[in-house]
Amino acid sequence: MLESKNKLFKTFPKNFWTVIIMEFFERGSYYGVMSVLSVYLVLSVNEGGLGFSKESVGVIKSTITPLLYFLPILSGAIADRFGYRKTLIFAFIVMSAGYFLTSLATSYALVFVSLLFMVTGAGFFKPIISGTIARSTDESNSTIGFGIYYWTINLGAFIFPLILVPILKEISWSYIFIMASIGTGWLLILNLFVYKEPEKPKSKKSIYEVLKGAVLVLKDFRFVLMIVIYSGFWILYFQMFDTVLWYLKEHVDVSPINSLINSLLALFMSNPNWAFDAEHVTVINAGTIILLQLLISSIVKNKKALPTMITGIGLGTIGMSILALSAHIYVFILGIIIFSVGEMTAHPKFISYVGLIAPEDKKALYLGYSFLYGVLGSGIGGILGANLYVHFVDKLNQPSTLWLIFSLIGVCTMIGLFLFNKFLAPKTK
Repeated sequence: MLESKNKLFKTFPKNFWTVIIMEFFERGSYYGVMSVLSVYLVLSVNEGGLGFSKESVGVIKSTITPLLYFLPILSGAIADRFGYRKTLIFAFIVMSAGYFLTSLATSYALVFVSLLFMVTGAGFFKPIISGTIARSTDESNSTIGFGIYYWTINLGAFIFPLILVPILKEISWSYIFIMASIGTGWLLILNLFVYKEPEKPKSKKSIYEVLKGAVLVLKDFRFVLMIVIYSGFWILYFQMFDTVLWYLKEHVDVSPINSLINSLLALFMSNPNWAFDAEHVTVINAGTIILLQLLISSIVKNKKALPTMITGIGLGTIGMSILALSAHIYVFILGIIIFSVGEMTAHPKFISYVGLIAPEDKKALYLGYSFLYGVLGSGIGGILGANLYVHFVDKLNQPSTLWLIFSLIGVCTMIGLFLFNKFLAPKTK
């Protein structure tokens, strides 16, 4: 068995492993920054932050994150026409510059512009990696190839916030952005000297053809309705990078978990000073996926897509509602873990379902535009979450109400998908 796996790994060309390395450093840099960005932006200047209002941070997040989900549609077409290496050169320069400028910026406008640079680079980067993997694999190794790709994303999201972010922010919060700038900037060297331009696709779509394809997809009422309903769950997901972090910093007592971890570390080192903080929310999410994704996938692999998605959203909703029970750190961690299990249950089935319901000759087109769940979820989630947090938590001191409202959004999403499944869902095999 081990020998056959080793043979399978050897079937991947150098280009495959090159982009896997790129993905690890890019996603690690991105999630390293995102694990603390909303906290840094609202933290007082005296504490090393920028002192922005939560509402203004909500506007930033509701702008940059939707762009990250939207840009790959256009950038994929640009890369097919002008070449992957040239597109990656642009992506790494703009992305690295965006992170670096964010480390220097202190005014709202400059931070906003810097983050727009960063997310533009990230948006151009995303389709190149999946495109290269698709062109570096075949039917015999494609499944494991994309499995490695998915694990790499979560490995970066696990290691960078766990190890680098806590060390760097003790020196200066700006060092986190410098780390991300270096983490993505050095990939320019890898691109220039190691990465090889894949064989061009037979048909290269112009931007006009891509936009025309969007019109075609958006005319499919049932598909668009399903995406709109499903995006309700992603309103909840994007709270993990905003309201959940603010709540942790301002209301959760982390001392019990700190005492436990430091008592264990004391067996191996003297005077440990480990502290649970905002970046560990991303660590819990990514770590749960790394540990349980294969198990969850094996459990649901033969289950129908929409009922499985509803079950996953139900678990995510339970995870969110658990936050309303108590501000104890163990309750908080339990909520994040259950939410993560819900995410890994629902989302792979969503991708699979889109592939099943798409017309045979338009599967790639439909899968490309299924990203709209992220545009809607993050676009609504950033502003909605910030304003609800300010009203119910900052002004009324009712954090439980906030989590119950988000839980209701989850329940409405489940009801919407149930009704869609009952009355509108296309029949699948």
